[in-house]
Amino acid sequence: MIGILIPVHNEEQLLDACLTTVLHAAAHPDLKGEVVEVLVVLDSCTDGSADIARAHGVMILEVTARNVGQARAEGAAFLLDRGARWLACTDGDSSVASDWLSEQLALDADAVCGTVMPGDWNENISAAAQAAYLSHYQHRDGHRHIHGANLGVSSIAYVSAGGFPALACHEDVHLVQQLELIGARIAWSCRPRVTTSTRLDSKAKGGFGDYLRSLNGRQAITDDALSACRNGLDQPHSAPS
Repeated sequence: MIGILIPVHNEEQLLDACLTTVLHAAAHPDLKGEVVEVLVVLDSCTDGSADIARAHGVMILEVTARNVGQARAEGAAFLLDRGARWLACTDGDSSVASDWLSEQLALDADAVCGTVMPGDWNENISAAAQAAYLSHYQHRDGHRHIHGANLGVSSIAYVSAGGFPALACHEDVHLVQQLELIGARIAWSCRPRVTTSTRLDSKAKGGFGDYLRSLNGRQAITDDALSACRNGLDQPHSAPS
């Protein structure tokens, strides 16, 4: 069984689109009918996210962590207990390509770090900030970005690396660093495709919205921002923190 893990904190505006694309990817013919279970981890939600998830018929786990790392960890444990051999992670404000899941698995790795591209740009993000982001983001194989919105890992590697830590941000970076330390085979690929929201009201302090705000209004990207972009610190996107 393959598990898809989506942490959510008040995503009623974007969750429907996310789940529509995720369920499409779960039915891809290259998966050859393997069971795919989709889990939405509702972390301290006070909006209509739960109703949207139920309408799509996906599994729901409600937590009150207000912490993306803990939400991901509890969701991963839930799916592993149900026999998941692979955990595919995305975020509630993101949309995945129809072959997203099949491309993760086709890479035949212990873990997959995919790229994430912006969807429609927020009208409050300057043209200079957009250009800076796009010119320096490495949307190619061999990139070194880490995004909770486009991450896959085998159950064996996940457990061996110690799983997601209960961090309010960059829990995905920590997991990948631990995977590297244990010698896991990691595919850094642009083949599994995800697009994400460019909203500026971050759900996670230090997340993607904060990164975009750090670029917004600048005429040129700074060395610090460029370093952050190259090191994959422009994630996670809809983290419940």
